[in-house]
Amino acid sequence: MGVLGWIVLGLLAGGIAKMLMPGRDPGGCLITILLGIGGAMLGGWIGRTAFDVDLGTFFDLRTWGLAILGALVILLLYRMVIGSGRRD
Repeated sequence: MGVLGWIVLGLLAGGIAKMLMPGRDPGGCLITILLGIGGAMLGGWIGRTAFDVDLGTFFDLRTWGLAILGALVILLLYRMVIGSGRRD
């Protein structure tokens, strides 16, 4: 996949992760895209090291599953780091 593919996959994976884990997050759309792209990369790394599964093409189901899993992990870590400094 090219850079544009990673950005689109990251945007969609970040949006799906946000829907699966709703809540108030600072940053908005740009942070969601960055978390999604980072999640896609993390998901690919987790798949390769833990399950010996590589990312496939853009339309491959395991690519989307790993990207969403990675985005959920990064979103959770982001909320733990940012949420610990906020006092509402």
